[in-house]
Amino acid sequence: MSVILSPAHTSWRTKVFLATWLSYVGFYFCRKPWSVAKSAIGREAGFDASTLGDIGAAYLIAYAIGQFLASAMGTWLGPRVNVLLGMALSVGVTLLMGITLDPAVLLGLAAVNGLAQATGWSGNVGTMAAWFHKHERGRIMGMWATNFTVGALSSAWVLAWVLGWGPKEAPAWRETFFFGAAVLTVVWGVFFLFQRNKPEDVGLAPVDDPVGPEGEVAELPRSEGFLGLSRTAWTNLLLVGGFYFFAKLIRYAVWSWVPFFLNRNYGLSDTQAGVYSTAFDLMGIPGVWVTGWLSDRYFKSRRAEVSLLMMLLMTAACAALMVVGHVGVGVFAILLGAVGFTLYGPDALLTGAGAMDIGSRRAATRASGLISGFGSLGPIVQELWIGRTYDASGGELGPVFVLLFGSAALSACFCAGLVWRNRTGGRGV
Repeated sequence: MSVILSPAHTSWRTKVFLATWLSYVGFYFCRKPWSVAKSAIGREAGFDASTLGDIGAAYLIAYAIGQFLASAMGTWLGPRVNVLLGMALSVGVTLLMGITLDPAVLLGLAAVNGLAQATGWSGNVGTMAAWFHKHERGRIMGMWATNFTVGALSSAWVLAWVLGWGPKEAPAWRETFFFGAAVLTVVWGVFFLFQRNKPEDVGLAPVDDPVGPEGEVAELPRSEGFLGLSRTAWTNLLLVGGFYFFAKLIRYAVWSWVPFFLNRNYGLSDTQAGVYSTAFDLMGIPGVWVTGWLSDRYFKSRRAEVSLLMMLLMTAACAALMVVGHVGVGVFAILLGAVGFTLYGPDALLTGAGAMDIGSRRAATRASGLISGFGSLGPIVQELWIGRTYDASGGELGPVFVLLFGSAALSACFCAGLVWRNRTGGRGV
């Protein structure tokens, strides 16, 4: 039988939920200054889109490598130390990025920030796995995973507002980095006070472990296989990783380039571009809730099936972008919101609760880090490809829309693979 939760368990679970949720929101305040200020920095420093793309790619390459490292370091150091170190390093690097326009220095700092930021997702997912039962993870992680939509949305709005402190001809891009670093510093303190890796760290019984006849906690069996994951787990992990490669390519293409495109192609000011770009994240919040509700109400918590439905709808939205996305900023923003609505739910379900189920309590940090690592390779592709293609095409957006459509279709194919495993008894997600 399961461990009955005491009031102390409930109190600590609330603290841990809020601390880990807030920490991932806070990470975005040191992740988004570059994309919000990219156009302004390019104008002041004379960087073309390819140079800006290379700096962004340095961050993403390091972020992808860091995901694999974090999956190991999180197991070795523990999520608490790993995430605290990552937040502190990201704060320092973000401050430095606000005082230089040297492209080589910016590239190096962006790479270090990528390594630091990589500690956030796997460390926090690993913490949540230790504090919540398997049977409640779908519902809990549906709420918890709003952190990256809220983080992306709130940081874009706030930093766009900070960017507008300066005159139109000289936006306050440096202040966006300084302000972002200040926010994450405050979050670091909250996380330090209220996060603990597992109930045992505060003298409580494990939440999800079986209990023996004398009331003692029984030892969980260790997983067998490469890196503690079985062949079945690896198959599911690679399918989710493939989905995440293309889904994350789309998400980072929007985050990294849409404010730039809205400024250069649609004639909006830097601040207006930052605000309009948040249509993607704003619609992602109800998208997460709707996807979770559909999963429980109509799909019996089969995450892959509801994810496939949403990814097919997203493919249709990306197809519409190819056809009419150039008509005007209003049409572009509406379709951008539709992409966000359909993307964020599958993203949250498969990489949050899905990763926890694949890895179990013992290997959740590792499974989450590996999935995020595979997924983080996708943003590298878009960052390098979009900048060069934009310059080569003279600023045309058609090739970018084609990339989004193809990525949406391929992400749906990987979801279909997970559904097929479910239907054929392959123990999918």
